[in-house]
Amino acid sequence: IARTITDLLNRFIELHTRTLLYVLKHPCLSHVCVQEASCGYVIILMALYWCTECMPLAVTGLLPVILFPMMGIMESSEVCNQYMKDSNMLFVGGLLVAIAVEYWNLHKRIALRVLLLVGVRPALLMMGFMGTTAFLSMWISNTASTAMMLPIANAVLKQLCDSEAQAEEREMDLMDQDNQAFEMGDKEKSITIGPEPEVEESLEARERRLKREAKYLNLDKGMSLSVCYAASIGGTATLTGTTPNLILKGQVDELFPGNEDIINFASWFGFSFPNMVLMLIISWLWLQFMYLGCNMKKSFGCGMNKDGDKEAYGVIKNEYKKLGSMCFAEGCVLVLFVLLVLLWFTREPGFMPGWATVLFNKDRPYVTDGTVAILMSTLFFMIPSQLPRCGGYSEDGKPLKAPPTLLNWDVVQEKMPWNILLLLGGGFALARGSEVSGLSQWLGESLAPLQSIPPFAISFLLCLLTATFTECSSNVATTTLFLPILASMAVAIKLHPLYVMLPCTICASLAFMLPVATPPNAIAFSYGNLKVMDMAKAGFVLNIVGVITINVALNTWGAAMFNLNTFPDWANVTIIHTP
Repeated sequence: IARTITDLLNRFIELHTRTLLYVLKHPCLSHVCVQEASCGYVIILMALYWCTECMPLAVTGLLPVILFPMMGIMESSEVCNQYMKDSNMLFVGGLLVAIAVEYWNLHKRIALRVLLLVGVRPALLMMGFMGTTAFLSMWISNTASTAMMLPIANAVLKQLCDSEAQAEEREMDLMDQDNQAFEMGDKEKSITIGPEPEVEESLEARERRLKREAKYLNLDKGMSLSVCYAASIGGTATLTGTTPNLILKGQVDELFPGNEDIINFASWFGFSFPNMVLMLIISWLWLQFMYLGCNMKKSFGCGMNKDGDKEAYGVIKNEYKKLGSMCFAEGCVLVLFVLLVLLWFTREPGFMPGWATVLFNKDRPYVTDGTVAILMSTLFFMIPSQLPRCGGYSEDGKPLKAPPTLLNWDVVQEKMPWNILLLLGGGFALARGSEVSGLSQWLGESLAPLQSIPPFAISFLLCLLTATFTECSSNVATTTLFLPILASMAVAIKLHPLYVMLPCTICASLAFMLPVATPPNAIAFSYGNLKVMDMAKAGFVLNIVGVITINVALNTWGAAMFNLNTFPDWANVTIIHTP
């Protein structure tokens, strides 16, 4: 594979050089070769800009609007159409729901309620934080879930540490009283040797304090890593959980128009959710081993003093009490959220005709997941946040105004990451440009020697490559650059496109080793007294484990769900070069 990739790069450089020299001599010939080389140049330029971030990522995503028309690859109107696809609407609708959940603090209520159920014993506490963070990251941004959960984790750990310190102080006071009672029997002896026990006790207290601080520093590191890792893992479970998932759907729909909606919310969840649970359990066991050890009595608190636990539990309980009872607005947001998820699951479940097929999609896919997302998110701007009253007047005699709606545009304008829309559009434009220019076909033919390698080996090595690349580049840029090439390779070697595109998309979210790899890692790095080596040691093993679990899922229930062992008819696409 390494030799094939090296040959591919050498051939591309040779092609680009020969094309430029040929065009200088014969400017009106070999238009298709010029298009291939020009599109390759744009991809390499954008890859460098995305990796180095010399310009904002969103601005780099706009370069196809400038370069593709000027290089004669695509018309400007066709390029601009790529920036508002169905996947973009699904992204907007999902984010509007997430903004409403965050705005009314529904996510915090869910998180605190779960923590009250699992308790504050170290192992269970870590499990509770990881499960809660992963669940929230399925629906809201990974950054928001991490930023919310880490302060709660730090507060609970601080209370546990303070409670243990107070318990040790009480124990030392009891020892002092026993020593004083013993020394009263012999006054002369107590005067002679009186100062020595005080010195021993102060040394013992200092050793206990240092040991306790080291213990909770280690626990703080493990808890911070568990939260940020759970956020990244949880985002892979749903189609709207993280941006690379939507990029895959958009690329598959763009490159293979007849794919029969193979990637939708239900199919993605059916494949990725079990994989997410498996990765979460393995991550919890690994962090448990690294930072809590294998002492089950200490980790699960069997037979230990519960006084400190009660005080730490009280911290979570007080935070939950501050939220008060669930208001009308929170109830409305919860109902709309549950209804949205149900509509997504039942639109096209796969094992039976969904409601969209029965009512709308009888001959064409009129209604998609994006349609449902926009429908439900629009209701947030229509439903009032308070129970409306029929008429009446306020205290100053003026007529009562209508209560505000669940969401207003000022809140959306402040919290909506519009730059991601441009990034998505830039990726779709690159995919379309590669297809129109013939670069995708050329890349596929160049990678044809990989057909002799077993498919599982190709998938495993490409996942390792993606997981390594995403450590130093954003997961959005990684999937945008890799997926069109992987699709071309799969078509050339007659391999199911999802066999390589699906695992590499999930691996793009496995950025566990560096603080700069993802925003959750950066937030944890600032909260948890972490060093880069702490994150690298824990993340390296989880990267390997993640690649293995994804490929196990791919070759078991994934192969059965998507029929990955056969090359589908819809993947037999014909590339038409524009003159």
